[in-house]
Amino acid sequence: MSIHPVELMLAFILDFLIGDPRWLPHPVRGMGSAIAALENILRRYARTAVSEKTAGIALVICIVPTAFFAAYALHEFSLSFEHPLLRSVGAMVIVYLISTTIAVRELISSACMVIDSVKKNDIETARQNLSMIVGRDTQNLSEQEILKATMETLSENLSDGIIAPLFYLVIGGLPLAIAYKAVNTLDSMVGYRNEKYINFGWAAARLDDIANYIPARISGFLVVIASVFVFGSLSAGRCSLKTMLRDGRNHLSPNSGMPEAAVAGAIGVSFGGPSTYGGMLVEKPFIGDKRENDYLKASEKTIIITRVTALLGIAFGGGILTVRCVL
Repeated sequence: MSIHPVELMLAFILDFLIGDPRWLPHPVRGMGSAIAALENILRRYARTAVSEKTAGIALVICIVPTAFFAAYALHEFSLSFEHPLLRSVGAMVIVYLISTTIAVRELISSACMVIDSVKKNDIETARQNLSMIVGRDTQNLSEQEILKATMETLSENLSDGIIAPLFYLVIGGLPLAIAYKAVNTLDSMVGYRNEKYINFGWAAARLDDIANYIPARISGFLVVIASVFVFGSLSAGRCSLKTMLRDGRNHLSPNSGMPEAAVAGAIGVSFGGPSTYGGMLVEKPFIGDKRENDYLKASEKTIIITRVTALLGIAFGGGILTVRCVL
């Protein structure tokens, strides 16, 4: 099942204009509610490490195929009307659903809220805004640590929230993109390596690693290209590529390090190092070389790189869909 390039462009514009307003139904919120409810049910039967892992596998089997087939059925239903008006409404529903898989506006606006608070020297508000988009403890972070965490989450979610959904939209249409969002939502809710989820979230975390393997590397190379445009020099692209190839595996995740290293190399900062999660200190491998001391300037450049990378992803995706339509 394929989408039309015009649908992709309209969905991108819609996401740019409205993002994910709370007053509109959103598939990810529905998935989140379903995951939470099923987790409560399945945990009643999970008393050992093996049964916890089995329950986690059952959760994935229940959520991901259901998301795929629900999206497939809704897509087919939306195109089944013969009346022009109803068919137009159906087409708008499809465009909206496609836009819900792409999180360009939400990702950038969330990061901008943190950066704007830092600009106003309102560090407490910056910490609170940051806590909404990262998993680490933020209450004691310095200004530089806040900005570094913001750049890290921008880089990581560039793949998860933008390029990966585009990848699955291009190769499998709306149903596969929605299925990917289900995988990603599962990982964000249960894919933690703590005592509570190390077994129950094992399947979700591994499936998310597999689903993001190719998109993360595509994201890294798109960042390399974007850095040339943003900085207006090939040297920025070379630094980005060199850092990605050298440090892309220096991350606890097999995928997140690729876009993070590409961004770190482009803007000249160092990611990683010690962070606390739920009061527990985690030593992350370092990524990149610190050449830029002004982290506020670097964070603003990261916003621009994110925007340009998203545009490149949309352009490449639209180009592939256009060639497919012609052929």
